[in-house]
Amino acid sequence: MTSERILDAARALFAARGYRATSMQAIADEVGITKAALYYHFESKEEILHQLTMPLLDELEGTLAQAESCDSAEEVRWRAIEGYVDVHLRHRQTLTMLVKDMTLLVQTPVGDRFRAAIGLANELVAGPGGGLEQRVRACQVVAGLADPVVLFRDVPVDRLRSLILDGARALLGEPAAPRPRGRARGRSGGRPAILTEEQIAQARSLYGDGRSVEEIAASFEVSRATLYRHLKI
Repeated sequence: MTSERILDAARALFAARGYRATSMQAIADEVGITKAALYYHFESKEEILHQLTMPLLDELEGTLAQAESCDSAEEVRWRAIEGYVDVHLRHRQTLTMLVKDMTLLVQTPVGDRFRAAIGLANELVAGPGGGLEQRVRACQVVAGLADPVVLFRDVPVDRLRSLILDGARALLGEPAAPRPRGRARGRSGGRPAILTEEQIAQARSLYGDGRSVEEIAASFEVSRATLYRHLKI
C-alpha cells in the first residue's frame, strides 16, 4: 500500500537525516510520487511522525502492563527488562529516528508517553519498597537497555539482545545467562553457512544504506560468498 511505503521511506529518511531536515518533498521523491499524492495520504509531516511512533509506544506500554501483572517481584522485573529490550529491538529504526533529533522526545504526546513508560519501567525494575540504592540501580539498568539498540544497530538482533541482558544482570548483581558450549556454527564448526530471514532483512537494509559487503559480512560473522548468495547482489 502507498501509505505503508510512505511510512517506510519517512522512517528511513528521518533516521538518516533527522526529522527536521527531511522535507515532505524529499519523502515524496523517495517514494516516487508527487507531493500532492503524499498530502492525500498524510496531512502533514507531524501526522507521519505520529504514525511512526505510535506502534513503538503502544507496544512498550502494553509490554510493561503485562509485566506489572506478574505474580512475583522477580518475574515482574525480568518480564519488564526483557520486554523493554525486545520492543526497542523491533522498532530500532524508529528509535534511531527519535534519537537523531532529540527534540522529538520532548514533544507531546510522544514525550509524555515516553517519560511515563520509562518511569513505570524504573518502578518495575526497582521492585516494591525499594530504597534509594535500588531505585538508582534500576534507573541505571533501564537507561542502559535502549542506548545500545541505537549505538550498535549493525549488530545482529540476537547477539545484541544477549549482551544487553547480560549487562542488566551485571548491574543487578546477578550471574550472566549460561552460553551453549561446543556448538558448531557451520558444517565444520567455522562461520555459519546460512542467515535467518530476520538477518537477511537486516543485511539488505544495511546494504541499501551504503554499507559494504565486507562490513556487513563481518558484522554477521559470515563469508562474503554467503552474503552474496543470500542477498543475490
